[in-house]
Amino acid sequence: MRSTIKTWTTLGLAGALVGGTLAGCSGEQGAGEAGEGGSDASAASGEAGAAHSASGEAGAGEGGEAGEAGASVDALALPQRLAFMAGHVEAGLALYRAGDAKAAAPHLMHPVSETHADERAGLDKMGFDAGVFEAVSAALESGKPAADIEPQLKAAEANLAAMREKAGGDPADLIAFLMETVTAEYSVAVKDGKVTDPGEYQDAYGFAVVAKDLASGLDGDAATKVTGELDQLIAMFPEGGPIPPVDPAPAGQVSAMASRVTLSLP
Repeated sequence: MRSTIKTWTTLGLAGALVGGTLAGCSGEQGAGEAGEGGSDASAASGEAGAAHSASGEAGAGEGGEAGEAGASVDALALPQRLAFMAGHVEAGLALYRAGDAKAAAPHLMHPVSETHADERAGLDKMGFDAGVFEAVSAALESGKPAADIEPQLKAAEANLAAMREKAGGDPADLIAFLMETVTAEYSVAVKDGKVTDPGEYQDAYGFAVVAKDLASGLDGDAATKVTGELDQLIAMFPEGGPIPPVDPAPAGQVSAMASRVTLSLP
């Protein structure tokens, strides 16, 4: 993971995300460079991620470096890929529960759509239950409110959590990966004090939520400290879900908070 973070930091993770499969949810696009409105904080985030110890698995896969000519999700090691997919799903679930089914749909389609089929490579061995996500998608299409299918929503979350646990990966390394991704996605999403790319804004929220879930796997005091930092990061988004507000937190502040999370990792 160390080599992955160093490469993304050097080449500009935001550019890699926008240029490749990591860009956006269901084709949603944004433009810009990481850390606009907060370049110092973004640099700190990159340095923190590069300094963090790695799991030993290069997220870019064999024979290539992440970020070079655009990174692709299917090239990530399985634990990172599952964390990435879970971030999309968490964003979708939050939006669905907040009553915005239209915004939720592209995020929740990640586990089952043909567009994102490469992301699911190897997931069957991890216990992937496509039926759970298909049921959620069907409910979305039929216009059912989230409250009517809460058991299915919880089942989708549980299936992703079970797969992440089976896939392994060091929680601290995965959180560092997600903080790099949050910084990149958010810097693309928020420009000049406005949310210009709602999909990327929602993705950043989802990745922060997954990182908080992973923090419970850290040891003792570290879990408490990192969870507290992540609570502050998540609080920079609207309460109840990532429905884009009129006055979003500045990208520099979010980047700085993501840096604090990474620096607090053991």
